[in-house]
Amino acid sequence: MTLDNSTVGSDVQARLQASLPDVAQTWSTFQGQERVVVPASQILQFLKVCRDVAGFDQLTDLTCVDLLEMQGAVDRFELVYCLLSVDAGTRLIVKTYLNEPNLTVPTATQVWFGADWLEREVYDMFGIVFEGHPNFKRLLLPDEFVSFPLRKDYPQQGRGERHNFPIITRSKS
Repeated sequence: MTLDNSTVGSDVQARLQASLPDVAQTWSTFQGQERVVVPASQILQFLKVCRDVAGFDQLTDLTCVDLLEMQGAVDRFELVYCLLSVDAGTRLIVKTYLNEPNLTVPTATQVWFGADWLEREVYDMFGIVFEGHPNFKRLLLPDEFVSFPLRKDYPQQGRGERHNFPIITRSKS
């Protein structure tokens, strides 16, 4: 059975718009892939409806893009949730935008527990805070590390942080 992406996409779009008429949704399609942009203040509500109404039962990825040097970009950070409906075999990209100083969104772990490590990784690399996260601590970098290395304004050679890290020998690891 082949899925007609335009039919699947318009069906998902219609269901989500009908379920959340008060949430601003900007829909687009790129190479057959449905994408929607929602306000950061309503992202958790939108993700819950994606799971409960549209059947997106899996968060396959969560990442962030720093748009600092992107020509024509209005916002600083683009937070990207990649969703999958296992039964229907459809995917949906949900985006929201954040700007400094407010880099906080609610955690998606209450919708998909698999968001746990993904959110911690986004925090480590970009500094996006996921409010209400059950175990919000650094995942990839040591606690002493105070910067976010995937931000575009982070120096390519680093800031000399490594000299502050404790030396861990093989016998102590």
